[in-house]
Amino acid sequence: MMRSGNPVLKNDPFNILTLGATETMTVGGTVNKTAVLLVLCAATGYWAWMNAAQMGMLGLVGGIGGFVVALITIFKKTWAPVTAPLYALLQGLAVGTLSMAFEMRFPGIVLQAVALTFGVLGALLLAYKSGWIKVTENFKLGLFAATGGIALVYLINFGMSFWGKSIPLIDGNNTAGILFSLFVVGIAALNLVMDFDFIERGAEHGAPKYMEWYGAFGLIVTLIWLYLEILRLLSKTRSRQ
Repeated sequence: MMRSGNPVLKNDPFNILTLGATETMTVGGTVNKTAVLLVLCAATGYWAWMNAAQMGMLGLVGGIGGFVVALITIFKKTWAPVTAPLYALLQGLAVGTLSMAFEMRFPGIVLQAVALTFGVLGALLLAYKSGWIKVTENFKLGLFAATGGIALVYLINFGMSFWGKSIPLIDGNNTAGILFSLFVVGIAALNLVMDFDFIERGAEHGAPKYMEWYGAFGLIVTLIWLYLEILRLLSKTRSRQ
């Protein structure tokens, strides 16, 4: 049974009947589709960036719309060839507006975050392909638990925001806040390794072709999370200077 720390890929969606399928999932196909999703996300992100006057509306549409489409994709995996690109377009709006907000406060921070995100992606892909990081079942379960715990903390913080309160660890720029962000960045980064493993095993098991889009979708979800957490970490360190 395959698991991934990424909640999007947690329930072994490759364990399905593939009888009669004329084409199956490949790692190369998933990589190509991931590149397409990145381009779509970057395109709408840039457009949102250039329309800063509408940041609030664009961020709201992108955030809520992306969340809804993500849920649809998770529960209707066969729709991924359509919903995954739509998710990338919508999340681009949200990421673009958030990036502009950070950039206005800390000039140059977005370029740093993008460089670090792809640097981490490349380093972990190399570590995974070289066998330096072993993906064991217990490690997957532990990572899933850590990811779920972080999600719970963020959910509680979101609820507290309605009363004008927040969890200091999330937004605080003190030592504890920075260490918390480092931990979250680490967990997000390790989810990339789980996603690599998940996609590779899906290809080995001959999953249907549409699962390339679903695998790419899961990888994009993790990359966006990692990028936003790196932005948060950099902003904490910059605000202390």
